[in-house]
Parts: sequence; C-alpha cells; structure tokens
Amino acid sequence: MRILVTGASGYVGSELVPRLLADGHQVRALGRDGGRVRVALERTRTGEHGPEAEVLRGDALTGEGLERALEGVQVAYYLIHSMERPRDSFTGPFQERERIAAHTFAAAAAQAGIGRIVYLGGLQGQAGARPSRHLCSREEVEAILLDAVADSVALRASIVIAARSRSFRLLVHLVERLPVLTLPAWRNFRTQPIDGRDVTEMLAAAATADVGGRPLDAAGDEVLSYGEMLSRIADVMLINRPSLGFGVSVTPLTARLAAAIAGEDPDLVVPLMEGLQGDLLAGEDRASEALGVELHSFDSAVEHALCEWETFDRLAAR
Repeated sequence: MRILVTGASGYVGSELVPRLLADGHQVRALGRDGGRVRVALERTRTGEHGPEAEVLRGDALTGEGLERALEGVQVAYYLIHSMERPRDSFTGPFQERERIAAHTFAAAAAQAGIGRIVYLGGLQGQAGARPSRHLCSREEVEAILLDAVADSVALRASIVIAARSRSFRLLVHLVERLPVLTLPAWRNFRTQPIDGRDVTEMLAAAATADVGGRPLDAAGDEVLSYGEMLSRIADVMLINRPSLGFGVSVTPLTARLAAAIAGEDPDLVVPLMEGLQGDLLAGEDRASEALGVELHSFDSAVEHALCEWETFDRLAAR
C-alpha cells in the first residue's frame, strides 16, 4: 500500500515512517523542510538499511506540493499541529492556522481519491467542562478531515510518554529543575497517559483495520492525576521531590513560568495548560481494543522514555 505521512519531521511522524516501512508499505514522508525530515528519519533508523521513504517537500497551509504527494496514495496520515509561533508570514491565531491547513489538506485528499485519512488528535474533556482553544482546535480539525473522506479515523490521545514528546519533556524538566513541585489546582485533574510505542502501533494498525468513520480514544490503562504523574516520574528518576499544592490555576502565569523553567516555547505550553480544566478520560471506543494493541504500563513507558532520552541528551537529575 502507498501511504503518505505528513508532519514527518516531528516526533510521531518520524517514528511512524519506519514502522510502516517494516510492514511492507511504500511510504512518502512530507514536511515543509525536506532536510529536517531526512534528519528526523535518520534519527529513528535502526539496524541495517532497508527500504527508505520518499521524502517530499510540501505545505498543508498553502497547498504547495500536496497534489504530487497525494498522487497514487491510499492512506494519508495527518500529523500536523501548529500551536507554536509560525516560521512563515502567517500572523493569525494557531486555531485559524490549523483550520486552514485542515481544509486545504482535506480538499486535496478528497480530490486525489484517498481512501482513508488517519488523524492523531487529543482526548476531549468531560461533558460540562469548558473546552480550551487547544482541544477545540483538535476537535474541529478532526471533524474537517472525517467529513472529507468517509472511511477516515481519528485517534484521540492524552499525554504521550516518549523521549521526544514535548508534553512529557515538559513534565520531566519540571521534576528535574524544581526542588519542590509547587503545583496549581490542575494537579488533581486526571487523564490516561499512553506509551509512545503504543501510539505508533495504533497508528500503524489504523492504516488497514476495519475502524473507519469514527474517532477512537488512544489512552493508557491507568487513570492518573497530573500530580501523581509527576510523583511517579520522580520515583523512576530516583529523586525526591516534595510537592506543595495551591488552590488556583492562574494558567497564563503558571504556564509561562513552567515554560521558562523547562526551557520550552510558551506559545506551546500555554495552550496545553489551558486544557487542564478537568479530567481528560477515555470513553468506550478504545483504540487499544479496536486495533489489537497491548498497552505498556505507565512506569514502563517512563523508564523506556528516560533510557532513550539519555542516548541523546543528559538528564541532570538521573
């Protein structure tokens, strides 16, 4: 099967491409910077050189290169997210950027006769919770893509535990750099973190599984509060971090402070933390069951992610 992976220079895309190649698919890897895509794919290459992906340059926002990239493709992965400050002339809010890119890609995919789009989005909040800009945007992109190609599928994931997952790296840096984990009210909200290896397996299986036309919740088995996650990460890192909670969130302030401590882009961290306004839990449509993926435990996911992290970056506290 010929498959297109957009966002191939990112963490998820660069992990997925070799997994699809191992399954015998012909893979095109698309990104706005072909050089960055090649570097990312080389980082994930293991063992002897086998089949390689065809690397193409394209932009879902402008539509540049999409016709060529989608030609002859049966399944297209949409792994594009745009919360950070853009590197081009677009000056609008990230929600508008994501909406335009999704509409552009959806129209091109429908025109090309693609059989399925696979989208990786985010778990939605519980009924009654005030949705964040980030989660609203994820839901809107999901609807655009699923409406364009009827047999498409969306995987909705919470925080992904992996060495190059930006959300996980934020948590690890907070554990590393804060002698006392001073946590706002969102520390008590719960979610279901998932191992990055499991996400890759689910995405790969979604290319051919009979799951089209609906979203599936890609969640781990364990329900943990954000405070519990930080404590468990500290335990795996073998460091003692006492915690101190306070009763308000003050998200714009705490998010920017967290970004500064972790060395992350506040344009990424602020929208993510805006989503911490309630529990983010899976519903009945579980991707692990529908796609036959056996889940790793949270501690196993953290240990694997930290071990991989240390192959390319030093962890001061470990």
